Amino acid sequence: MSLVIVGSIALDSIKTPFGEVEKALGGSAMYASLASSNFVKTHIVGVVGEDFPIEHIDLLKENDICCKGLKTVPGNTFHWKGVYNDLNKAETLETHLNVFADFNPELPPEYRKSKYVFLGNIDPVLQLRVLDQMENPGITACDTMNFWISGKKEELMEVIKRVDILFINEDEIKMLTGEQNVFSAAETACSYGPKYLIIKRGEYGSMAVSKDFLFFVPVYPIKKVIDPTGAGDCFAGGFMGYLASMDRSDKETIKNAMIYGTVTASFDVESFSLEKIKGIDKDMIEIRKEKIKKSMKF
Repeated sequence: MSLVIVGSIALDSIKTPFGEVEKALGGSAMYASLASSNFVKTHIVGVVGEDFPIEHIDLLKENDICCKGLKTVPGNTFHWKGVYNDLNKAETLETHLNVFADFNPELPPEYRKSKYVFLGNIDPVLQLRVLDQMENPGITACDTMNFWISGKKEELMEVIKRVDILFINEDEIKMLTGEQNVFSAAETACSYGPKYLIIKRGEYGSMAVSKDFLFFVPVYPIKKVIDPTGAGDCFAGGFMGYLASMDRSDKETIKNAMIYGTVTASFDVESFSLEKIKGIDKDMIEIRKEKIKKSMKF
């Protein structure tokens, strides 16, 4: 089984109360792919510029991530610069789309046959182009953000109608639906088409919702959060990677996918960029998974 992941690839400059980095590896596709590669064969789709360090591509290959869908084109790689004065909220200082401005995802023939696809947080027009290229996907999922909800809601709604799983945070789902209560918002969003909503609630954990299903997962207790950038992408990557590895989407599998997503995100926040997530293995993941499961029993 395999998973196709489409999203941004970036060089990020980030400052938090615990330090700062300049042009460190980032982007939704990178975080999600490194997380999912712990569970399933992963195929990445994205674009980088000529300034993109070769060691970052080597990192993907070392983790058995297929790079046939990764294009290098003339110009500079997407660059985001931000600061976290509050670790729950990033403040954007600079955004330079560079080669990402002309990103037009083209899937290699073998990618189009994949049963599982995750559409990272990119323009919904591009998400639709990817869906149009998939031949017969079994489970499709997407992530989004307030920028697309306010600026391209019509296109985003078309994406949401066509996917099985929607990843979204609490503020975004309220914005999407016009509801102020998260449970009312979830009920409304379920009527848009997805089988499952995965609602991210930051330090309060996450929940999976369908028309007849509700499941909460707490965060893994991290004593020192260094950099929350990419945590949501790692959550989605871990979730989708596990789902694809099991090749089913029953409620019990969704519950376990939620826990695995939470665990992979917990490693991410312990370092800048992908420094921690790139060094984890299945044994480390399982230890944290069991700790979360024990905390949920009574």
